[in-house]
Formats: sequence, C-alpha cells, structure tokens
Amino acid sequence: MKDILKTPSERFADLPGFSWAAKSRDDLAGFSGLTMSYLDEGPAAAPVFLCLHGEPTWSYLFRRMIPHFLAAGGRVVAPDFFGFGRSDKPADDGAYTFDFHRNSLVAFVRALDLKDITLVVQDWGGLLGLTLPLDAPARFSRLIVMNTALPTGDQPLSKGFVDWRAYVAKNPDMAVGKLMTRTCPHLTAAEAAAYDAPFPDGRYKAGVRRFPQLVPEFPDSPGAEIGRAAREFWRNEWRGQSVMAIGMTDPVLGAPVMRALHRDIRGCPPPLEFPQTGHFVQEWGDAVAPAALAALR
Repeated sequence: MKDILKTPSERFADLPGFSWAAKSRDDLAGFSGLTMSYLDEGPAAAPVFLCLHGEPTWSYLFRRMIPHFLAAGGRVVAPDFFGFGRSDKPADDGAYTFDFHRNSLVAFVRALDLKDITLVVQDWGGLLGLTLPLDAPARFSRLIVMNTALPTGDQPLSKGFVDWRAYVAKNPDMAVGKLMTRTCPHLTAAEAAAYDAPFPDGRYKAGVRRFPQLVPEFPDSPGAEIGRAAREFWRNEWRGQSVMAIGMTDPVLGAPVMRALHRDIRGCPPPLEFPQTGHFVQEWGDAVAPAALAALR
C-alpha cells in the first residue's frame, strides 16, 4: 500500500486527561506495512475491556471511562482504527472498506490473544465490533453497547444517518474538534484540540471521509451479510452479560435505533438511559462507566 501518512508524534504531546502511553503493532496478519496504535493498561491476565471508538474519534474518547475499568481490576485495550488517532493513515480514500477495518480488528484481537473480553462499543466501534464474536465467540464474555447500530442491509437507514452522510460528503475536510464541541459542549478547548490532533490537514482524513459511505445500505452492500450473521448471533447464540447505555439526545443513533438493537441482543436488560448525554456517550463516561459496571455485577 502506497502513501501511508503518519501523524507526527509531537501532535499528541500533553493531551488533557490522557497520560497513558501508546503501544503499536506492525505485524497484523494481512496488513503488512501498516502500524496500528493502541492503549494496553492494567494486569495482563485481567479481564479485558476492549474499547472500540467510532467516527471521527480515536481512543482519546475513552479517557473518562478507562480509569473506572482499571479501578474495577480490568485490563483496558483501546486500538485506534487505521486512519484515526495515532495509527497509520492510508492517504487513498479507496483503501478504506468495511472489510479493511473489520479484518484489521480481527487480526488485532488475534495478535494480542485477547480473552475474557468485555466488548465496549459505540458508533463504528459497534458496527464493526458487534461482528467480531462471529470469528471467536469464546473470547467474548460481556458487552457494553452505546449509541451504535448493526446495519444488515435489509432495513432502511435512519433519516438522521442519511443526513449525516450527506453532511460529511459536503465537508471532506471536516473540522473534527468543532464537531465534537458542538455535540459535547462541556469540552475544553484543549480537549477539542486533542480530537484534531490526528489530522494535521485534510490529507489525513481519508478514513473520516469514508466511514459514513461504508454503512451497509442494501442486502448486497459490503458488510451487510456479516451484519445479518451477527444479528443472528446476538439474537440466538449470545450467552454473556450485556449492558446498553443510551445517550438520549443523539439525533442519529439515539433511542429509536438503540431500542431496535436492544431487541436483537439476547438477555439484555432494560437500557440505561442518560437524558443529557449525546452521541459520544463516552464523553459522559464518569457517569456511564460506573453505572455499566454496576449492572454487570
């Protein structure tokens, strides 16, 4: 793969509330020449909280949840998807496909040999992450699912998402920090800048531009078939514990979408609802994480 961009490390200096050191793997099967960055904190043998971010964020999004997971005795593993955070960023928009992202996560879980996983997902972290147990169901024990969806190509996409997809198409050099501030008004200027840090300029935003276009819309869309298989898994085969947390002010993947997803997760108790919380639920993690942990006990 040509034209691999690497965000200069100095852009990640002194990130507020995010002092954990990054690790990296350049040996993921099928991804020669690409380096994935990730956090790996806590005891190596502890139960794993696998935290998967979405669009247009990175592992920084979990900084308000990570301390709670560690205090509960867990190990937190939080990768940055290719094209995001401190991971490598192919410059070609066409490099980013549903399978490209999903296969990289499958390879990542295998490379770290993660087990006894609590899958912690939101946005694209869920679109991709909810399919991962199909490859190795024995690795997954628990689920914390926040504003996300499991597109299967046989149900219409929400109007909120269609509007979002159109917005991104019209704004290929999205101002990520400004977007985060609009949706998370409690962010400081330094925190908003941390969301801009991975992207020195528009060349680095190919992954950001592509994600909305990759959501499976039709039965034969890439990712739709595995989405349907995942839906059957969660409906019929899942035996682990589950917690759903809904940011109720989200206009795109809010309560209606999440309640539909809730019906597809076997044994999931009634959702935890957070009335003042938006799409990026993790930004309210100091309330959400303790509530989710309490529900898993």
